Amino acid sequence: MHFSLTDEQQMICDTARAFASAELAPVAAEMEGPDGRQLLLGHLQKLSALGFMGLNIDGQYGGTEAGVVAFSLAITELAKACASTAVTVSVSNMVAEVIQAVGSDAQKNHYLPKLCSGEFAAGAFCLTESGAGSDPAGMKTRALRDGDDFLLSGSKIYITSAEYAGVFVVWAVTDPSAKKGKGISCFLVDADTPGLSIGKAEDKMGQKASATNEVHFDQCRVPASQMLGVENDGFRIAVAELAGGRIGIGSLALGVGLAAMDFAAHYLAEREQFNQPLINFQGLQWMLADRATELEAARLLLMQAAWLKEQGKAFGKEASMAKLFASEKANDACYTALQMLGGAGYIKEYPLERMARDVRITTIYEGTSEIQRIVIARDLIKQLNL
Repeated sequence: MHFSLTDEQQMICDTARAFASAELAPVAAEMEGPDGRQLLLGHLQKLSALGFMGLNIDGQYGGTEAGVVAFSLAITELAKACASTAVTVSVSNMVAEVIQAVGSDAQKNHYLPKLCSGEFAAGAFCLTESGAGSDPAGMKTRALRDGDDFLLSGSKIYITSAEYAGVFVVWAVTDPSAKKGKGISCFLVDADTPGLSIGKAEDKMGQKASATNEVHFDQCRVPASQMLGVENDGFRIAVAELAGGRIGIGSLALGVGLAAMDFAAHYLAEREQFNQPLINFQGLQWMLADRATELEAARLLLMQAAWLKEQGKAFGKEASMAKLFASEKANDACYTALQMLGGAGYIKEYPLERMARDVRITTIYEGTSEIQRIVIARDLIKQLNL
């Protein structure tokens, strides 16, 4: 890959940075309050107008066609100011990408313009269940054939953007007699479909402006034409899209980590102890240097995974490596930055307290760090040809 950005990639990065600075940063703390959801929805409309809801989607559907590298850059810049906005943009882009990748012409023509334009505030993935998180193949949600339709029954949990998503990508078992993971299909379900209901918003530790809900399906009738791809091939689709989503979440984590270290460095330059700025102390300088080196390594891993995906090459292992390293090191960066501020870092007047809470989930969603290690190890063992 080339280390220099194209003019378009740089423009996307600069636009995201400017939007984050002007629109997100001033209200980031306020978004954790009762007005946070409305602020988020307003931001999503503006981002749609700027082309950020379809960064890797063909222009014929209203997408930007900027590619995966630009997507990663944009998510990082948005996350520097607001992780809630960044995760919503990331997930919605991945919903659009899975529809573009495996959807029929009719599905693409119907849903992609709505996602890209902001007619749908967001899109949502319905994969995780109470008994099927890290083991999605163990899902219990069923889709029973009924003539030209399927009847969906079951529940999904921890669904990002469920309250305001216009379309849900839903995985359900269509052949319970098949080997585990082989009898699962994928469906597009509109938000207003009878039988679909949204549970209360979860009261989360961080990323509070982003809605996370349980989604219930009670004999939810979905036309067979709404199936994504072919019947009983849904698990393969899930695995492929999770790999792409890991680039988004790794990029988000990187953005939060970079913002935390930037704030801490400026604080150290201004705060004095022992008659000199804190930044003069070698111990603190080494902490800055170590975290900056780790975050730069994370950035390079993410760029490699994004470039491989953009080139149509295998990228699953690299995406897991990037997500694992970026999320773990971003957590380290946030807690190091908080430590540098001392007692001030623990107070909500400063953003480190929020950043530490926002970044924590990045080692969990889109596959835990432990799952990433399993994915990486399996790929390495496969290469041994044992």
